[in-house]
Amino acid sequence: MSAQTQVRRKTVKDIAKAKGGMPLVCLTAYDAPMAGLLDPHCDVLLVGDSLGMVVHGLPSTVGVTIEMMILHGQAVMRGSNQAFVVVDMPFGSYETNSDQAFLNAARIMKETGCHAVKIESGAYAATQIRHLVERGIPVMGHVGLRPQAVNVDGGFRAKGRSQAEWDMALDEAVAADRAGAFAIVVEGVSEELANEITAAVECPTIGIGASAGCDGQILVTDDMLGVFDWVPKFVKKFGNLRGEISTAAENYAKEVRSRAFPAKAQTYQLRKPEDT
Repeated sequence: MSAQTQVRRKTVKDIAKAKGGMPLVCLTAYDAPMAGLLDPHCDVLLVGDSLGMVVHGLPSTVGVTIEMMILHGQAVMRGSNQAFVVVDMPFGSYETNSDQAFLNAARIMKETGCHAVKIESGAYAATQIRHLVERGIPVMGHVGLRPQAVNVDGGFRAKGRSQAEWDMALDEAVAADRAGAFAIVVEGVSEELANEITAAVECPTIGIGASAGCDGQILVTDDMLGVFDWVPKFVKKFGNLRGEISTAAENYAKEVRSRAFPAKAQTYQLRKPEDT
């Protein structure tokens, strides 16, 4: 590839500049082919631990391992060439102390080549974020509905319904911002709370089930493409892959059973000596 045609990867500075400007376009990616399709359109590709549910059929993200995140992160890096790639740190990989967080984050970055990690921002998060950033690891925060806390919350529940939840989400966002997070995902909160968080922090906010007033938006790609029948309230289906895949599989099955496939066009023929 020549210097003239080489595509420049977006950097953490590019993401930070989006504050108050053109909204960031972000989607999840878990494999190389999908990353390649999404890459020209996205500022950020997130290798989310949602892959545990979307790809592996787990009931929540809690069962996702570092090894799973690294495997999918490597694939996304191979499939993309311009988007800023962030890899989620899975449950249990960063909460205990700052040294644990650094060692696991460093492993993820070294083995995938990704550009940043994301952690869900509980009360402990500011300490870990500051520790990582000071040691050269860009960190994206995540406040509001936190999927890794599903067992404490008793399910996937929107946050900010009470004053206590409102204050907690706002405080955690401000703490993550002051600790050095370059961006913060705001998930499953009211529009008013998302707007207040966006105004309160200096780094860009990326909404999912939040507000159009956030500095960017992210969705789980499979939800957005219509792979699943059920999706959360905040998802808009921009495609109907479930229907298209089902129809394609049905047509394939019919042709196999009727021996219409493979036809001559899909079959190799022996060459006669005079044809060579």
